[in-house]
Amino acid sequence: QLQEQQEEIENMMNAIFKGVFVHRYRDVVPEIRAICMEELGMWMRSYTVSFLTDGYLKYIGWTLHDKQWEVRLQCVKALQGLYCCRDTAAHMELFTSRFKTRMVAMVLDKEPEVAVEVVKLLTLMLENMEEALTEEDCQSVYPVVYVSSRPLASAAGLFLYRRLLDPQREPSGDGDNRTFFRLLLAFFIESELHEHTAYLVDSLWDCAGPRLRDWETISALLLEESPTEGLTDRQEKALVEILAASVVQAAEGQPPVGRSPAKKVTEG
Repeated sequence: QLQEQQEEIENMMNAIFKGVFVHRYRDVVPEIRAICMEELGMWMRSYTVSFLTDGYLKYIGWTLHDKQWEVRLQCVKALQGLYCCRDTAAHMELFTSRFKTRMVAMVLDKEPEVAVEVVKLLTLMLENMEEALTEEDCQSVYPVVYVSSRPLASAAGLFLYRRLLDPQREPSGDGDNRTFFRLLLAFFIESELHEHTAYLVDSLWDCAGPRLRDWETISALLLEESPTEGLTDRQEKALVEILAASVVQAAEGQPPVGRSPAKKVTEG
């Protein structure tokens, strides 16, 4: 009897989906399209067995191309709700392979609010689907730490930290700050944007502030004389720049000149 009732409910839900959703997800009114995406994400989280399938997921994937940013935003938030948990992320392999290129491209979405949520989405993928993002995908996100929008740069800073700079990820790393600074120097020197040190430090401030304020470890690295443990001249110069920028950030508590804080972005 329970099985019969469950089948009946599922049949009703499918009828509603085909009779209403399939027509309305392309409605001329953007708000209706956005509601459709928001609700579909809720159905997938609430009724995983019935709705978390590629037959339903494709609607979110297609709508990632919607011309209205509010609709794209709801698609990204719906996907965050699925990639945030390993159990649901495990069902996302085919979707990821089909739509990952679009998701990575949306890091450069012309609406900053959408771009911020996309970077957060990619960070969830990084954490819950280890093999999903290639190094090439990640290279599309790293430069975002240098953009002028602080919310977007901070989101990219967390992505960068989780992917490259967290000492715990290193096979030999024991979570110490020496490892963190060596990883940071390698990234900073490779990115070749040395005039933007303050921007990089600000991007990492929310997720790695305590590490950046470990000036004792920075001093120890700069004074290291050992030929194996010591830094090259280029590394020393870069580390001094990072030290200076982190001191200014700690003292002033403000984003660097030219980087807009969160309020201005949301108002715009």
